[in-house]
Amino acid sequence: MKIRNRKDVPEEYKWKLEDIFPSNDAWEECFFALSERMGKIASYKGRLSDEDALYECLILSTSLSHDLSRLYQYARMRRDEDAREPLYQGMTDRADALAVRLSSLSSFVTPELAAMSTDVLKALAAKKRFADYSVMLGEIVRNKEIILSDKEEKLLREAGIFADTNDEVFSMFDNADIKFEPVTDDKGRKVEMSHGNYSLLLQNPSQEVRKAAFESMFGAYRDHINMLAANYAGNVKKDWFFAKVRGFSSCMDRSMFAENVPSACYKKLLEAVGRGTGAMHRYIALRRRMLGVKTLNMYDLHVPLVDEAKLAMPYEKAVETVKSALKVMGSEYSDILASAFTDGWIDVYENRGKRSGAYSWGCYGVHPFVLLNYTETSHDVFTIAHELGHAIHSYYSNGNQPEEKAGYEIFVAEIASTVNEVLLLKYLLSAAEGKVRTYLLSYYLDMFRTTLFRQTMFAEFEAEAHAMVERGEPVTADALSECYYALNKKYYGRAVKHNDEIRYEWARIPHFYSSFYVYKYATGLTAAVAIAEKLLSRGAEYFEKYKSFLSAGGSMPPLDILRLAEVDLETDAPYERAMREFSDTLDALEKDFEASRAGKR
Repeated sequence: MKIRNRKDVPEEYKWKLEDIFPSNDAWEECFFALSERMGKIASYKGRLSDEDALYECLILSTSLSHDLSRLYQYARMRRDEDAREPLYQGMTDRADALAVRLSSLSSFVTPELAAMSTDVLKALAAKKRFADYSVMLGEIVRNKEIILSDKEEKLLREAGIFADTNDEVFSMFDNADIKFEPVTDDKGRKVEMSHGNYSLLLQNPSQEVRKAAFESMFGAYRDHINMLAANYAGNVKKDWFFAKVRGFSSCMDRSMFAENVPSACYKKLLEAVGRGTGAMHRYIALRRRMLGVKTLNMYDLHVPLVDEAKLAMPYEKAVETVKSALKVMGSEYSDILASAFTDGWIDVYENRGKRSGAYSWGCYGVHPFVLLNYTETSHDVFTIAHELGHAIHSYYSNGNQPEEKAGYEIFVAEIASTVNEVLLLKYLLSAAEGKVRTYLLSYYLDMFRTTLFRQTMFAEFEAEAHAMVERGEPVTADALSECYYALNKKYYGRAVKHNDEIRYEWARIPHFYSSFYVYKYATGLTAAVAIAEKLLSRGAEYFEKYKSFLSAGGSMPPLDILRLAEVDLETDAPYERAMREFSDTLDALEKDFEASRAGKR
């Protein structure tokens, strides 16, 4: 398919960024107006102990941030339409510079508020005029217990210049310096090995090609494993330093405190998924049988069990399919969804210079926007459902919360999008037969394998690596690799050969440099499965509870927001429900496989 220039894409397939600014001239007017008035915020410095001055300052800050958000998002999304366009490159850079300036001008606000007594802050938060700012003030109170002296805080800020060094070292190595051996594909062609090509080569029908790609990838990390271990150990030690000086007993506690999620939630995930690895082992064994291989290797886990071609569909059919799948949430949700497809929310097709991938984004006061690069694959159908889940989550949050409380935490950010994916999958399964049904069942199982089990394995590795430092143990290449190898055996079981190279996989995971992050993928899927099941079994009655979750924004702690949807991640129930879902899906695939074998006979 020929890639079109932007001007050749029909208007009905483009998002309507004019809903943010009607023209570039309007953007320029807002830019210069904001540049002129943002200096006013500095006039409140040293005056925030006066209640009226504080109120005026907060109102002004919200207004300035609102306009800055509109400026940046319009410019950036215009740039995403065609990154080659210098006008929007420049507008994005100017908005970035304005953001830096505003951050500098308003940097006094939080320290001045933090200097106030807890009683004063609580009293302010309880007042009606400060209702929109109660969460912000509450967060300052919550963080006061870990705030040190002015001198110590200054030292920590200065030390912060080194905080991202290990991540930057890894990024430069992983994206610029690492070299892989080329691989010969099943057509006899030399293929340059890269991160992108690796995932494609692991799906190659030839086991020899998959093996060569696997050995090329992990051989490169093995050759640098001591440097990578030293770098990652430095990152973990940095985490322990910042945890200790703040008075935390562990790195996990510090990280979870920042998210306002108790460490018990993290530990509950590890315990619950750890108990369910038996079902994962069953799936791996079934994979071996379905692929018809005597030995299943780690590099055989990504091979499709069945051709997915029959699920390909044009965009208009995909839209109707998604709309039908999500009707279970009732007329209100369906009407919003329909508007998203007709009212300029979505940029559908690839064009030259357009940003790759997909995302949902937007600013308060304007409907969300969705970027796609639709190519008629089944994956892209699921992407539509996923990104519209994000968009409508934001639509409800923005429509029901003041701007200061509308933004939701990353902990809950992937739940609504995954709910939509699960509902779509179950809808497609309800009418699927033969290879399509097999593909959908395996798609769902692999969602669990990669998101619930694999991300939990990553989370357990992170927890143990940090515990090594906290116990005063050396964090060496051998120690990290042996830890990872043992966890790989725990989660994948005996049906797969644990190729020696897999012990080095930890060294190529960039998320490990954002400590205690990956667990949220696993908790997100767990919550989504529970919500989807309730929607399908209880319909409109339950949707009102789910709507409360969608509408809460950041007005409450993340776990409390989830409880609005009757999901409590501090209990075993949602994890047990997810494990049953995995086991039931596995039973269905196993039954279909045995039936197909019997039919062939």
